[in-house]
Amino acid sequence: MTDFTTKLGALTLKNPVMTASGTFAYGREYQEFFALDKLGAVVVKGIRMEPSHGNAVPRTCEVTGGMLNAIGLQGPGLDAFLHHDQYLPNLRRSGATVIVNIWGKTIEEYAEVAAGIEAEKEGVAALEINISCPNVKEGGVAFGTDLKLAAEVVRGVRKATTLPLITKLSPNVTHIADFARVAEAEGSDMVSLINTITGLAIDIETRRSKIANGTGGFSGPAVKPVAVRMVREVYKAVSIPVIGMGGIISGEDAVEFLLAGASAVAVGTATFLDPLAPLKVLEGIERYCQRHNVKRVSELIGAMQE
Repeated sequence: MTDFTTKLGALTLKNPVMTASGTFAYGREYQEFFALDKLGAVVVKGIRMEPSHGNAVPRTCEVTGGMLNAIGLQGPGLDAFLHHDQYLPNLRRSGATVIVNIWGKTIEEYAEVAAGIEAEKEGVAALEINISCPNVKEGGVAFGTDLKLAAEVVRGVRKATTLPLITKLSPNVTHIADFARVAEAEGSDMVSLINTITGLAIDIETRRSKIANGTGGFSGPAVKPVAVRMVREVYKAVSIPVIGMGGIISGEDAVEFLLAGASAVAVGTATFLDPLAPLKVLEGIERYCQRHNVKRVSELIGAMQE
């Protein structure tokens, strides 16, 4: 039997498969299909200080090889997440390893959210910082596309919490490894990538965007080669663990990410097609390991031959 224990710095998971933030809500809906504690970790939809209603509809559309979304980070806000039964209290009862994705419109808000979770962190294993959000104080520049702003966010959150930190990197940059290095230097314990790629789909009959926001985040199988390449670049650039995601729909996809240098993987858009996708990905990794006589899944990390 293969040992699937996954080490992410001080964080230990039972296996390397987790959910991608924004695609798994807060886990409650998926409990109808399987026990959440079967996964390595559940990463919840992004939390900020105040409730967020998200963008106007339509907010999603299917495109070749995946989907576009501009949900707008809709969420209940920090207080509701911490105290309403359907959110963190339910996750605590599930026994799942819970990672909370956080965001803000200012550096101060990121730190405030982190501090709020720190004060009531029972059942929270780590924080994931979504730096793909626009900074309202800087004219809407995304934190994750500006090295200085990215550094300031990670630094601010690091000061506000003792929880392990994951920085989720934007692919909408020229050199993603530079952002990984900045996150590591400012105290991030690991990085996750990739977030969605900015895209546009046009309805040729109305000549308008297919989603109300105009552009949206492109995800799904078509982004996988880009994501695998970026994971490999980041793996070579930093010493902290890498969590890989982007187009994973099978165990074979996940193994690609592990070989590229990911210590763990996250399944996202595939869950819209099949709620059992994360479990099926895990089963696929298990079959691969059995077929290749892999004793520990950690043996695969970065094992790509060049």
